[in-house]
Amino acid sequence: MAGAALLGRLSWQPATVAGVAMETPRVRSLALDTGDWPGHRAGQHVDIRLTAEDGYQAERAYSIASAPGEALAITVELLEDGEVSPYLVEEVRAGDRFEVRGPIGGYFVWDAADGGPLLLVAGGSGVVPFRSMLRHRRRSGSEVPARLLYSARTLEDVIYREELAEPGEGLDVALTLTRSQPPGWTGHSRRVDAELLREVAWPASEEPRTYVCGPTSFVEAVAGALVELGYDPARVKTERFGGTGGR
Repeated sequence: MAGAALLGRLSWQPATVAGVAMETPRVRSLALDTGDWPGHRAGQHVDIRLTAEDGYQAERAYSIASAPGEALAITVELLEDGEVSPYLVEEVRAGDRFEVRGPIGGYFVWDAADGGPLLLVAGGSGVVPFRSMLRHRRRSGSEVPARLLYSARTLEDVIYREELAEPGEGLDVALTLTRSQPPGWTGHSRRVDAELLREVAWPASEEPRTYVCGPTSFVEAVAGALVELGYDPARVKTERFGGTGGR
């Protein structure tokens, strides 16, 4: 009921695409100019609404990819059977317009004042809200130690690859490639399970603030493994979505 009431207070507003950037062959980031953006918290999302010439409308939710204080941006993965993602990834151009509503969400968020340690576990495009969190950490000057464990099918599928290659002080990034690995690969090459989490994650005794985001099956497996390792279920926040790694 509270969520419905919140959406009732939020209104749709026009957004203009200010810029586009291909992150991978199937993933694209869009910088958006709403003209009246109220600001957001790291980890929140927005609703996007497209309206066809015949009046048909389609709505989808996308995690916000930019940090608080930065211009609004989303990152979209192409879903072959999707109504919205093919347009956003393959067709939209700078200057195009559609509607947005938000920001939305107060559970899956992290503020620098919340402290840490911070553990982020992503599958596919589940890394998008974590980009917002990590940029917020950097922009705020936070010294909270952070670790990102990111599972992707191949190196080509790693979103924000260049940005994550330079993690910055106090941030450790671990990649695991589950389908294929390039020659000379020295990272992990298996699905995220209790064994891998034991290697990468903070010990449960450190009581890290933990966030897991990705496809439903991924999130359920990771959350279960963390509980096996002694993590308090109440401190493991999850956000899940259908498909293979995109909203």
